[in-house]
Amino acid sequence: MKAFTTHTGIIATLNRANVDTDAIIPKQFLKSIKRTGYGPNAFFDWRYTPSGDLNPEFELNQSRFQDRSILVTRNNFGCGSSREHAVWALVQDGFRAIIAPEKKVGAKTLPAFADIFRINAVKNGLLTIELSQDEVDRIFEMVGETPGLLAEIDLNEQKVTVLADQPHTFSFDIESSAREQLLKGLDDIERTLQYEDDITRFEERHNPLG
Repeated sequence: MKAFTTHTGIIATLNRANVDTDAIIPKQFLKSIKRTGYGPNAFFDWRYTPSGDLNPEFELNQSRFQDRSILVTRNNFGCGSSREHAVWALVQDGFRAIIAPEKKVGAKTLPAFADIFRINAVKNGLLTIELSQDEVDRIFEMVGETPGLLAEIDLNEQKVTVLADQPHTFSFDIESSAREQLLKGLDDIERTLQYEDDITRFEERHNPLG
């Protein structure tokens, strides 16, 4: 998979919480055994009208978001079923990073991303970034003020800089193993192959027929 070190791209905003994987890629597109061709069907039920035309009411169909590669959205993104197809659809639709906040409701905290979605994202080179509610609100405001607004993401430094007239930089945390996997561009098989010599030595030591 493609390594993620730095990325600069247009921000698109999707002002919806609890976007589930069925909304990202509906079940009728899960019949294919291929891992390609999902991009045009991302957000299918929102993206298209019943007649198959682009829905002008859907945020991501706005002309200012046509070349976007960074999605800023609301909490609990990627909830629902564990389908990896949702991540494939987002990546093939041009997204390199998704930014969302966690949300506190009374004593309960709603996550920025569903856990399985976050794991699948790492495996496919899609960076998920959790910021605070206030930080995400600020990005929404800046995007609303400046069509085509760019952001620069530096995974090494764990920073997002929104390139407004007065740039704003936000820091984020990420698990060290996920960070390493993204920086090196390793899928699960390639990550395992890093330890091929160790695995071979272990098998030689513990093979009763050896």
